[in-house]
Amino acid sequence: MRDGTWFYEGSPIGRKPLVKLFSTVLRREEDGFYLVTRVEKVPIEVEGEPFIAVAMTRNGEGSDQRLTFTTNVDDEVTAGPAHAIGFHAEPEGGQAPFVDVRDGLRAQLSRAVYYELADMTVETEAGLGVWSDGAFFPFPMDE
Repeated sequence: MRDGTWFYEGSPIGRKPLVKLFSTVLRREEDGFYLVTRVEKVPIEVEGEPFIAVAMTRNGEGSDQRLTFTTNVDDEVTAGPAHAIGFHAEPEGGQAPFVDVRDGLRAQLSRAVYYELADMTVETEAGLGVWSDGAFFPFPMDE
């Protein structure tokens, strides 16, 4: 589900420690997502991105600021050269913001986190966007 809920056989997995455990063996490959252990590789369906960025902290200001995101499975990543902030086109139109977490896995920004991020945008020669850890991340512009 697009809100970060994980399911097994149609029922939501209510135990966060179990979801966190599954998230550690999640892999993205060219043909989809898999839970990969030493003994098996199980395909799973992911709607949108596998994680949700549920919180963001800001240290510093302007081009010196560092934006750190916390996901629904308690991963913490600081946006920068190794963890880009980006946008992908949504099937129903518009752009969905995300931050790279690890190994090709991304966290979609929750609505609240996105609004907080949007309040930090600055105008530069590259357009409207935000700085984090020395990198500038432009926001898509409506055409």
